[in-house]
Amino acid sequence: MIGAIVGIVIGVVLLLIIVWLFLTYNGLVRLRNQTKNAWSKIDVQVKRRHDLIPNLVETVKGYAAHERETLEAVTKARNIAVSAVGKGVGEQAKAEGELSGALSRLLAVVERYPDLKANQNFLALQEELTSTENKVSFSRQYYNDSVLNYNNRIQMVPSNIVASLFGFKTGEFFEVSAPAEREAPKVSFAK
Repeated sequence: MIGAIVGIVIGVVLLLIIVWLFLTYNGLVRLRNQTKNAWSKIDVQVKRRHDLIPNLVETVKGYAAHERETLEAVTKARNIAVSAVGKGVGEQAKAEGELSGALSRLLAVVERYPDLKANQNFLALQEELTSTENKVSFSRQYYNDSVLNYNNRIQMVPSNIVASLFGFKTGEFFEVSAPAEREAPKVSFAK
C-alpha cells in the first residue's frame, strides 16, 4: 500500500516536472521567436530608410552642389549600412549609427538653403524620413525589450536549466555606438 502511494507520488512529481519542462521550453521558444520578429521589424524600417536616402540626396544635390563631401558621406554611410544587413546586431547597429550621424549632418546642411527647405519634394522626403526614423526608433526599443525578456528568462532560475539543456543563447541588444547618435539633434531656426 505505501509502495503504491510512493509510486503514485513519484509519478505525479515526474509528470509535473515533464509538464514544467514542456512549458518552459515552449516559453523560451516563444520569446526567441518574438525577438526574431522584433529584429525583422527593424529590418523593414531600415530597408525603408535605405530606400529613401538616395531620393533625399538627389533632391539636395540640385540645391547644394558644393556640399559634395556631406552628400558623399551620406551615400557611403548608406551603402555601409545596406551591406551590414544580416551581419549581426552589433555590426548593423554600428553601421546604422554612422548613417544616423551622416543624415544629421545632411539635415544641418539643409538649414543653410531656404529654397531647398521650401521645396515640396524635399519636404515630403524629409517627412517620410522623419517618420521612418521614428519607426526605426520604436522598432529598436521593441527589439531591445524583447531581448531583455528573452535574456531574463534564459538567465533566471529555474528556466536557465532548460535553456542550458537545449542550447538557448542570449540575444544581443541593439546599442548605439556612434557618439553623434547619442547627442541630441541641434535644431536652429535662424536664417
